[in-house]
Amino acid sequence: MLALRIARVFDGRAVVEGAGVVFVDGGRIAGVEAAGFVIPTGVEVLDRPSGTLLPGLVDAHVHLVGDGEPGALERLGELSQDDLFGTIERSLRIQLAAGVTTVRDLGDVAWSVLDWRARRPRTGLPTVVASGPPVTSRGGPCRYMGGEASGRDELRAAVQERAERGADVVKIMAGGGMPTPGSSVDQGQFTAEELALVVRQAHAAGLPVTAHAHALVSIRDAIAAGVDGIEHCTFLTADGAHVPEEAIAALAAQGIVVCPTLGRALGAVPPPHLMERMRKAGPGYDALRRRIVRAHLAGVTIVSGTDGGISPGTPHGSLPRAVMDLVSGGMAAADALATATSVAARACGLGDRKGRVRTGYDADLVVVDGDPFTDMAALTRLDVTVLGGQVLSCRS
Repeated sequence: MLALRIARVFDGRAVVEGAGVVFVDGGRIAGVEAAGFVIPTGVEVLDRPSGTLLPGLVDAHVHLVGDGEPGALERLGELSQDDLFGTIERSLRIQLAAGVTTVRDLGDVAWSVLDWRARRPRTGLPTVVASGPPVTSRGGPCRYMGGEASGRDELRAAVQERAERGADVVKIMAGGGMPTPGSSVDQGQFTAEELALVVRQAHAAGLPVTAHAHALVSIRDAIAAGVDGIEHCTFLTADGAHVPEEAIAALAAQGIVVCPTLGRALGAVPPPHLMERMRKAGPGYDALRRRIVRAHLAGVTIVSGTDGGISPGTPHGSLPRAVMDLVSGGMAAADALATATSVAARACGLGDRKGRVRTGYDADLVVVDGDPFTDMAALTRLDVTVLGGQVLSCRS
């Protein structure tokens, strides 16, 4: 048994008043006790008197097959299975080094993440929830990943294949993509009826659906279709971003989970075609953060994800920065931390065992040096990582 003695405990929702000792036994959290609790003889003790213990972080939107270099997705077809598996493992190690113990992969190529997971060649890496290749239109965004489908029969078959291959979620490209040349980011890729068909088929198979949607039209269609989540949700039109109040109200009322994919790398310069798309989108990153926080305050469920791996601007391991972005946009620190712990775990279908510091939950834990409630940069000062009850890293 291991006891972690720390200054404070964030349980995935709030700071646990007076808590100062967390016990780990056999891969599970065995108890959360008050500061000053007498630790039994023979228990290994890890003291971090200035540290904050949190659930292991959950990045709800990554692309493990992406190496974060320019053209990461476009080059996928050139890679062998061994190359892809190597990239997946390197990506996961980078995530773990940032305190991420669970990821939701929302787009691979040739089913590589699902195949890697089935073989599980290594332990000591984050838990992976996966979608397989995103369902996209012919020639549409993320077409490099092999998920193109057209018409009702092909869409039904696409959902069935994902269910048969063991996917945890269906990802559909409801609208155009920012990094994809030839893709209209402010336009839809599927009709509302086609999206609704995918949702019905997926729900019948026990799978949730999350929709990639920058465009206002595709956001509205996804809402009408009854999707479970929307990725990006930037409300783009041909002349900039417009956020109708009724759309925000519908997202909140239907419990649709929004992952805004924040956490962009500082100083990264997008390619020219992407710069032009971003310019046309109107007010910049600060405005986007504020829009997301306004949606949160209106009752929309927000989770943190990074789009990690697709480009130098969205590297793996940037989830702490995504949480910090929410705080910079005006979100309370506890709410922002919840977007990357308890709320994200629930959105990934793991809310009954991950994302909380609670007896019986998986012992995926991190300790950061300092207090993120007074200094959010403490999230970047990772001190201790515990994965499945094993201490993987610990600063001396």
